[in-house]
Amino acid sequence: MSKPTSTPSSSSSRATASRTAASSSRKPLIYGAGVVLAASLLGLVSYWATAPDHSGSSAPSSSSVADATTDPDAGVYPELAGLARRDAGDKLAQGRVDAPVVLIEYADFKCGYCAKFARDTEPALVKKYVGDGTLRIEWRNFPIFGAESEAAARAAWAAGQQGRFWQFHRAAYAEGGKEKGFGKDRLKALAQQAGVPDLDRFARDADSSAASAAVGKDQEQGYGIGVTSTPSFLINGRPIAGAQRTETFARVIEAAAEKARGTADAKTGGGTRGTEDGAE
Repeated sequence: MSKPTSTPSSSSSRATASRTAASSSRKPLIYGAGVVLAASLLGLVSYWATAPDHSGSSAPSSSSVADATTDPDAGVYPELAGLARRDAGDKLAQGRVDAPVVLIEYADFKCGYCAKFARDTEPALVKKYVGDGTLRIEWRNFPIFGAESEAAARAAWAAGQQGRFWQFHRAAYAEGGKEKGFGKDRLKALAQQAGVPDLDRFARDADSSAASAAVGKDQEQGYGIGVTSTPSFLINGRPIAGAQRTETFARVIEAAAEKARGTADAKTGGGTRGTEDGAE
């Protein structure tokens, strides 16, 4: 789990302007005190499983994570679940809009643990759960490491405008990618690697106020629920912090899917009984 080592003093004026514009153009996100307290787990739960002096692949030792993966109701907050956009036009999402489980990821392209999740865990989740319609993944740009993080976030959004976000995401998180940095030439090269068809449009989009506003909107949402480090996740309203093992995500997803199916069955059953009772 990566945290900014200091507050970057060299962040671009565009980044500052985007956050200001996003904040002024929308009403502030308001959450109950209990939800904010619960969301603070994003910065605390499983810290030791993903701290820099750990391998990141060891089993989470936090009892909070263990509880969350065995009880489908533990640590679930409806207000956080409501952050899932389920927008068919969302170019930074994959999976069915009506999937029973939505995983929201707050991440930074300069974050090593985000890259680890992208390479080691996410492909398996996509293959098993997105592929069968169980899971939808929604990306939130959450740049916290300065100007290059901001630039990479805007570039990823720009790639998404041409339907190549996930290809850009894969290229940016490739082994050794973080060390190459995210300067303008590097971002253009990543766009080429991702198969973005119109590179001139990509450059314009990445430098646009629309890109800044979109990134600012994601940041505002993350900060509004207490995200302070990356990667951070919400799975149907349940906070999960850090690049946990694939098995941990699988247990949470399956528990959430089972709960969602049970809720749907109860609604269907209730409706059927009501009809039958009325007919009688």
